[in-house]
Amino acid sequence: MADEQGEAGGSDFTSGGEDYPQVGVISQYVKDLSFENPSAPAVYQWQGQPQIDVQFNIGAQKVGDDVHEVAIRIEVTAAATEGTAFKADVLYAGLFAIRNLPEEQLQPFLLAEAPRILFPFARRVIADQVRDGGFPPLLLDPIDFATLYMQRQAQLQAQETGGQAGETGQA
Repeated sequence: MADEQGEAGGSDFTSGGEDYPQVGVISQYVKDLSFENPSAPAVYQWQGQPQIDVQFNIGAQKVGDDVHEVAIRIEVTAAATEGTAFKADVLYAGLFAIRNLPEEQLQPFLLAEAPRILFPFARRVIADQVRDGGFPPLLLDPIDFATLYMQRQAQLQAQETGGQAGETGQA
């Protein structure tokens, strides 16, 4: 058993396969966290469900050799006819070690796959934040970051071709 673990966890992949793409999560962390309950204590007597507005943004930057930081900002506002019930905001980030990943695959990884890895943890932070603010935990629906990335790329490509070719009939 120890020999099997030694072979599986040995250095064959890292030393012999250095030209293979390698990606690893170095660390995950909360960079910024905020919760506002501006209508307390009256908010706890309001009737009905507030309208929930969720906004998110993804950013990525290179922070060292083969190291990138990817951050997801999630902003939640719950509003009712009486006013704002709460606002929650988290900037959740991760450091990713990336080696030998082809350049054309780097941006899709940083803006689609890395956020997919981070999102469940950021989702939990939001749920805990809302619960600790005296409300039922807010469980955000999963987000398909890959589809959003592809849609955004299609929009950018359409803008570029639309601006160069004039009227193409496609948007």
